[in-house]
Amino acid sequence: MQKLLVVVIFLTMVLGCKKEAKETNGDENELVFFSFQNMPRTQEVNAEAEEILNNWKEFQALQSSFNVMNKASNNEDLALAIDDLLEKEKSLREGDYPEAFDKPQIKSRQRVLRTYLLKIKSSIADRTDVNEPMKQMLEANNAWRAQFNVLVNNKLDLKLILDEQ
Repeated sequence: MQKLLVVVIFLTMVLGCKKEAKETNGDENELVFFSFQNMPRTQEVNAEAEEILNNWKEFQALQSSFNVMNKASNNEDLALAIDDLLEKEKSLREGDYPEAFDKPQIKSRQRVLRTYLLKIKSSIADRTDVNEPMKQMLEANNAWRAQFNVLVNNKLDLKLILDEQ
């Protein structure tokens, strides 16, 4: 009787595991659709900052990749756009910054942006929800763009403030 009970439990477990495995295989082949509808809008930069940014080739390449990403409609398209954004961000990080934006405030916000891009890439690879990391990345991008405005609008000379003579 005990042997029969062990055999029945074993068969139940084996059949139960096969059923779950079949369900997960079906999910892998389906495309997950993504929408930018509830995402934050891009922060605008003022005219002075825009003039400097227009002459910064690496930044312009990154922004064009953001425009491509905004057209993504599913996770496959989004994965390609995120890979492109990571490449452009790397070239921006390794390139020369304009003098007005060669500041730790800009570089730290760029690093945060890169972190969220990697988080999105990980979510896509794990086939988990990308809405929250995407929202965080867009907010980080907006903070980065807002910092351009802050630096251009700040007319204080730190050398004069810190000079004690």
